[in-house]
Amino acid sequence: MSIKIFAPASIGNFSVGYDLLGAAITPIDGALLGDVVEVAASSQYQIVCDGAFAEQLPSDVTDNIIHHCHELFRAELAEKSVEPQTLTLKLSKNLPVGSGLGSSSSSIVAAIMALNEWYQSPFTPHELLMMMGKMEAQISGSLHYDNIAPCYLGGLQLMSADDAISKPLPWFDDWYIVVANPGTNILTKAARDAIPSSVPLLQATEYAQNLANFIQALYSEDQASAVHHLKDVIAEPHRHSLLPRFTDHKKALLNIGAEAVGISGSGPTLFVVCSDLTKAKSVQQYLQFHYRENDRAFSHICQLHSDGAQPLNKVHGEH
Repeated sequence: MSIKIFAPASIGNFSVGYDLLGAAITPIDGALLGDVVEVAASSQYQIVCDGAFAEQLPSDVTDNIIHHCHELFRAELAEKSVEPQTLTLKLSKNLPVGSGLGSSSSSIVAAIMALNEWYQSPFTPHELLMMMGKMEAQISGSLHYDNIAPCYLGGLQLMSADDAISKPLPWFDDWYIVVANPGTNILTKAARDAIPSSVPLLQATEYAQNLANFIQALYSEDQASAVHHLKDVIAEPHRHSLLPRFTDHKKALLNIGAEAVGISGSGPTLFVVCSDLTKAKSVQQYLQFHYRENDRAFSHICQLHSDGAQPLNKVHGEH
């Protein structure tokens, strides 16, 4: 017997919502874009890794992110007086490290949810989300839920200052999101260091105005207003130089019909919002040819992943 949990890729910041908006995504062709963690009983504790990007993980298993998840989970179990078991944890690493697609969050969410399922759910969803955030803060150096929350809960999530942590937002079901990674990576800490610790008042006001109007447009189903306000005035001005020719590609993509172009999380993955599938296919074709630095480059036409993390046997397109 084993438990397998899939946790989808996610887009942090979502351009207009620095550290406040995040979206879970899934390719329309059924590709498995996200990590899988399997938990099984074992005679001795083990961490096993496979997957397309397993070679990017630390060679010392004690540095592996799911080892840290296991240690945290065991400590929390002790608080509930639950006897720990000897387990093997297997991470199928399907997201590249430092991709801007919530790679660490995907591993964290899959591991902690799988452990909770194995122990027959001793923790509530809220307790799990808090645990996941704590682990993400340990990895990235700061507490932010804009990848963790959508990865775990699905959809487009707005981070909240209250106990709920995040709240779901409506979306346009006929929109597509194309993501493209050039085959390189950017560490989250380096990308965060590129942004100044404070912003001018006028810039902060513009940020708040865009975010508020974007959310209002979602609720009023005003696609034109949503596109108009889907702008990044906080991170993109300081991070665009970290991505290969981002400004040139953004201009070209808007010219061929993209509604909006942004940096996914810390980059170097970029994401493109398209109002129909024909535009999305044209955008992907451009990115496949122009936004690639090596043979590890990839792109996907996606929509929002409404379900979030779930048992692998429930995932459409299980591999």
